[in-house]
Amino acid sequence: MSTENEGNEGNTVPSVPSVPSAPPVPAAAPEGTPPGGPATPGATPAPPADAPTAQIPAAAAHRSGPDPSMPHHEQPQQPYQPPSQQPPAGPASWPPPPPAVPSYADGGGTPVWGAPAVAEPEGPRKRRAASGLIAAVAVAALVAGGVGGALGYWAADSNDSGSSGSTTVAASNSPKDFKREAGTVAGVAANALPSVVTIDAQSGDGEGGTGTGFVYDKEGHILTNNHVVASAADNGQLTATFSDGKKYDAEVVGRAQGYDVAVLKLKNAPDGLTPLPLGDSEKVAVGDSTIAIGAPFGLSNTVTTGIISAKDRPVASGDGSSNKNSYMSALQTDASINPGNSGGPLLDAGGAVIGINSAIQSTTGGGAGQSQAGSIGLGFAIPVNQAKNVAEQLIKTGQPVYPVIGATVTMEEKTGGATISDQGAAGTPAVTPNGPAAKAGLKAGDVITKFNDTVVESGPTLIGEIWTHKPGDKVTLTYKRDGKTATAELVLGERKGDS
Repeated sequence: MSTENEGNEGNTVPSVPSVPSAPPVPAAAPEGTPPGGPATPGATPAPPADAPTAQIPAAAAHRSGPDPSMPHHEQPQQPYQPPSQQPPAGPASWPPPPPAVPSYADGGGTPVWGAPAVAEPEGPRKRRAASGLIAAVAVAALVAGGVGGALGYWAADSNDSGSSGSTTVAASNSPKDFKREAGTVAGVAANALPSVVTIDAQSGDGEGGTGTGFVYDKEGHILTNNHVVASAADNGQLTATFSDGKKYDAEVVGRAQGYDVAVLKLKNAPDGLTPLPLGDSEKVAVGDSTIAIGAPFGLSNTVTTGIISAKDRPVASGDGSSNKNSYMSALQTDASINPGNSGGPLLDAGGAVIGINSAIQSTTGGGAGQSQAGSIGLGFAIPVNQAKNVAEQLIKTGQPVYPVIGATVTMEEKTGGATISDQGAAGTPAVTPNGPAAKAGLKAGDVITKFNDTVVESGPTLIGEIWTHKPGDKVTLTYKRDGKTATAELVLGERKGDS
């Protein structure tokens, strides 16, 4: 059971399977990374054993005629035949068919922003691993890395061996001169990237990790996740690096563990900071386009796209440094989010922040000895309306304020509601005397099934919904008692600080 705002001590089980989120320093580094340090520059991690591999089609049948891969002057000489004796051209005659054209290359065009992606065939899986929800914070940055290779091409020799003139045609504008319209991904990214920072958090013992944040105001406040900075908040070192490479030391202004929100302040903040515009997460609809910016696995300034795939998703995740969970009624997106994206902005198609990327669902447990998880298209973001309320409180007082109903509820997964426990933490009453729930007539054993118009499936669902509001808000609870359904109106109380 758990007091609504006091985490999940004891025998708590969140509604969404929760694996303690990876802190900036987890128990195990990503595969291919030496323990306790960043990846070796230039090193490329080995692929996982069960990664699907592309199937290469069998070679085409042998064709007669010249070899297209051999220069003209090296082609073997064929005996001359008069035209009347030339064999008729068959299916395997020269020239060979051109290479396959990608499905998105109709007429040389580019994929349309917002168009549905073509599903790729899924490769065989050798095994299935347990699922778990983890915070998307990178545990080791790729200090250096790159992909080398050669460009393949098709060449045809001219019959006129003396011809050396070029047949290329220059485009009217080079790509750098193209204007990226405001509604395109490139346009949104160009405007947003200068206001996104990569956060490096180093704890007092020298360990650290990478996360993301973004400029909240012109005074130099940076909004991010609590779990990105938790390990370095007390006696560690924090730096924020902008997309132009300029780096600034930063300090923690305030942290809200329960909300998984933190505010930093740049030391010697530069003039001319451009805060990202904040949208309205209440107006977000399923199917809306999304753009995520962050530093997945330390790769700063990475932009990915997707859609809002669900709203009001109850999510519980931990920072790895305590036994308490963070709860959110999250925006779900299929934009690619990986460790290191935590704290970064989730933008709408117009470039406004609608959420803070915070957690991902994973097919791996993420425990010791396992590779760090990656995106499977299930990412979760804190709605920006909630994050803004928390940020303003942290900037003002340095500590969070939580709305409460004044009751302890059980935390079993999908029990058909949030059941008020028989007793609270440390033997205290389950319903706080003279608190909001007590004044509304709620008792131990009551099962809360709705919070306003939102169906409540479990304790974490209830907490996530409560925390989208402010102390003093009037709400309606629907509950069952002895098989009968009733409603109660109450005014949310408050609790200050993380306990």
